[in-house]
Amino acid sequence: MKFSKLALSSMLLIALVFFLVACNSDSSEQDNNDESDTSSANGEQASEGSEEEPVTIVYARGVDTTPGTEAVIKAFEEKFPHIKVEQREMPADTGQSHDQYVTLLSSQSSEIDVFNADVIWPAEFAQANYVLELDRFIEKDGINMDDYFPGTVAAANFNGKQWAMPQYTDAGVFYYRTDIVDEPPATWDELIEMASELKGENGTEYGYLMQAAQYEGLITNAIEFIASYGGEVVDENNNVVVDSPETIKALDKMKEIVTSDFVPENIVNFMEIETENAWIEGNAVFARNWPYMMASSNDEERSEIVDNVEMSRLPAGDEGTAASLGGWMTMINRYSEHPEAAWEFVKFISGPEGQKISALEGGRAPTLSALYDDPEVQGVSSLFANPEFREVLQSAVPRPVSPIYPEVSDIMQIEISKVLTGDQTSEEAAKNMQEKIEAAMAE
Repeated sequence: MKFSKLALSSMLLIALVFFLVACNSDSSEQDNNDESDTSSANGEQASEGSEEEPVTIVYARGVDTTPGTEAVIKAFEEKFPHIKVEQREMPADTGQSHDQYVTLLSSQSSEIDVFNADVIWPAEFAQANYVLELDRFIEKDGINMDDYFPGTVAAANFNGKQWAMPQYTDAGVFYYRTDIVDEPPATWDELIEMASELKGENGTEYGYLMQAAQYEGLITNAIEFIASYGGEVVDENNNVVVDSPETIKALDKMKEIVTSDFVPENIVNFMEIETENAWIEGNAVFARNWPYMMASSNDEERSEIVDNVEMSRLPAGDEGTAASLGGWMTMINRYSEHPEAAWEFVKFISGPEGQKISALEGGRAPTLSALYDDPEVQGVSSLFANPEFREVLQSAVPRPVSPIYPEVSDIMQIEISKVLTGDQTSEEAAKNMQEKIEAAMAE
């Protein structure tokens, strides 16, 4: 009997324990389910809210004296009201801007999100891991890079990846006096012939002007000669290929012009400003410079040759005509805390709407070929309406795309200057450039 009572008590106790455990389990499960549901709901709300939540990105660029940048930002913020763009003005001096970007980005700072880059910077910044590769964004949004002038895309492509979007462009152009000639020379050899014959016409003193001083402008001129004869300095695989028959022939032709009697005796001291001054004073038949010189040519307060100037593509070598590429790109800081918002801004400012605003409000040359068919864009400048200018941009070639471009440029300036002054042959210069650039890349 005692045993039966004890057994019964034990059984009741066990049943009570099971009951309490079950209740606690159900309660815990319900609590967990409630928590899970709440978390899920909160997550969805957070996700939905993040699409509307205001984001501020910082856009760094050089000094802009036009209303172009402000107009682009205003249009972007109207289209994307949840993204605010703050400007950070960088120094007007490109070298100083470059150095400040390097200091900031090398410290992995996220204080800027988007920035403008000179066309010679992308490879350097990509190699240093400062910027985001853009291919996944480009592919996701179906952007056709063939819509841009080829040189502007190539300048930002390094190791098979796209590191920047072309924003606005510039390229070397050929100027000629319409009161002296009806048609510009088609080849470098024709230039030599015509410049020799026409020097002295209509008060001119020289047949041709260019930039041959030992500075960056010498490289832009040299690249035009080298590319027009089919040569390269660095190929698409980052191999140094400057020691070639094409480069040697190009340097020989460049030297022939620089040492001729139809250029100024001090042509090896000429930069853009010397070229412009001599040109607008009416001292030359032909000249190579950047597109800006068209405006100064027709400035009635400064120029002696108003309405007597036209522009064209540069003369051709064996492989056609080539113009050195200038201009600016837009890049995204790899350490940006808002890469998606940054991309939206980059896509807008480098796309048709942003580039049209930049052209209309800032006078900047678009990198999208189709915009030159737009009557409003054509109305900004006679240059934009000139089919020759579009052809110049179509044939523009970038300077060597290399992460050590400043060193490459220094090497080339020294070696090419020695050719132009007669201190070494073109063969020696090509060999020296090959060896020195390869050594610099190997360091």
